[in-house]
Order: sequence, then structure tokens, then C-alpha cells
Amino acid sequence: MAHPTHPRKLVTRVVDGDICAYDLDAGDLGVLSPTLVCRPAPGDDVVECGVSSDLRRAYYTTLDAAVCVTADGVEIWRSEFEPRSTHRMGHRPGCVLSPDGSTVWVYRPDAMAGRDRPDQWAALHAGTGAVVARADLRTVGHGGEQFPHPADDHVLLDVGEGQDGSVIYRASLVEGRMDLDRHPWDDRCLVGLSPDGSHFMTVAHDQTDVALHTYPDGQVTFALSVDAFGHDPDEIYVEWSGGYLSPDTVVVALLGETEDEQEWFRHYTVDVHSGRIRGEFDARTDNPYDIRPLGDGSWLTTDTSGHPTRWTDS
Repeated sequence: MAHPTHPRKLVTRVVDGDICAYDLDAGDLGVLSPTLVCRPAPGDDVVECGVSSDLRRAYYTTLDAAVCVTADGVEIWRSEFEPRSTHRMGHRPGCVLSPDGSTVWVYRPDAMAGRDRPDQWAALHAGTGAVVARADLRTVGHGGEQFPHPADDHVLLDVGEGQDGSVIYRASLVEGRMDLDRHPWDDRCLVGLSPDGSHFMTVAHDQTDVALHTYPDGQVTFALSVDAFGHDPDEIYVEWSGGYLSPDTVVVALLGETEDEQEWFRHYTVDVHSGRIRGEFDARTDNPYDIRPLGDGSWLTTDTSGHPTRWTDS
């Protein structure tokens, strides 16, 4: 299936209970103003969300359903996760819209939700909510992050299983069924995809190194351990965050503690072709998870208002 030549580049946030969409193609810097503010259906607490490129519909998950509403907040469809979970903590269902807008991919951490079944990954028809395809996963995840591939119809899913590790899946729809592959690791966390989709970045689950891999085969092009950044690997760790700042640069975050046990974080930039560490990077945030590199030389953090702030060094 061909993707739009240039689908609108949107990011979403939940701010004061509303689904807010921001148009990155506008090129604005600083605190961004939402292009769309959409109210979820009454009584729904949004876990993850996305908005169609035409800004006419919003899609989101709650702990018990995937939902589609109009820009005015009118419910179009609801796909319930049955039975309803009695566990209100420890599981975060997620959703992501395919680049062509036809499919809502939904990760369901059903095992941790107490549904007495394996985790599921489902592809829903974006217009109706009907299940196009689904697969049982061999995971007991708390949550999962999904990455639509920028150049083909695949979606990558990283399932976090807490202390048991992390599993990376890759899937596409083929003739109404889900074509599902699993990478052969349970100890690497997927952090990001390169802007052209030719590489991806992972961090070891034990936080000892960061690696870049070719897509789709997962061959390691280079890996950097903590000591490569000039730190003691017995005391400093690589965080499960960062990503592609540009086609040529990734951002890596390191975690340590002061003598009085106060955590500190430092960000570094690394050349994706050579693996050379370029130096420290001012991410404009003290939270390693409050940075989203956008692949075009800019990145997002979060303002005290809850809206994203866009930065660039250029």
C-alpha cells in the first residue's frame, strides 16, 4: 500500500484531559500551540492517543477499550477489551495510527490486566473499529511502544516486561492477516527508527550499552558501552531513551548518582555512520524521558503547561 507523499507530521499530547494535536510541519519553535483540541468521550481517561492527518478524528486507548471520536468529541466507535480489567495499575494499552490512516494498531497487555489470556496485538479498521487481524504474543508486558516504519507498511512494537526484559516485534498486514516476526532478543529495548527507516536504535535492558542496527535484519552496525563515554560502567547506566536527532546523529542518555544519592542525567550525540561520540548535548531538560528527537535536527520537551516545546541547535 502506497503511503501519502507527504502526510502531515503530527504529534499528540493529553493536556488537562484533552487530546491535543500539534502540526510539526508548521516549523514553529518554542512552546507549541495545538492545531486541534479534542475532548474524549465522557468518562474516558486517555492512556495513548493519535489524530488523523486531516484532523477530523482522534483515536485513543483507555485501560479497557480503543476508541475513535470526531474532532468535536462525538464517539464513532469503541472496541472493548473484554472482560473489563479489575487491575487499575501495571498495564497501559497503546495505539498508533498507520501512516496512511487506514489502520489503528493496538497493543493490549492482557496478561497484566488480569484477563487470563496472552497479550494481544490487533490491527483495527480506522473507519469502523472492526478487527482486521490480531495475534497473541508470548509476552507478559506492562506496556508497549509502537513505531510505524517511515518507508514501508510495517509497525515495530517494543513490549516492556519489567525485570523480565523487553521483546521487539515487527508486523504488517498481508491479505487480511497479520504477518508477524519477533526479533531474537529479550534483552534489548527499541528506542527509535532512523528518519529513512534503514536503521534502528536499541539500549540493552541491563543498561550497559546502546547499539544501532540495520533494518529489518537487526544486524549491529556498532555498539557503545558506558565506558566509551568516559564513565565507570559499574556506576553509570545508559537510559532507555533518546533517538534520532537527524539522519546522521543519535542522542544517548546516561544515568548516574551523586555521592548523596541524587540522580543525574547527561545527554550525548553520536555519529550514526562512524559511532564517534561527538560530545555532550544540552537537551534543555533534566528528565531523560522528556525528550523526543524528531529526526530533522529538532526535538521536543514538555513545558510546565503540558504542551510540547520544540528546540533546535541551528
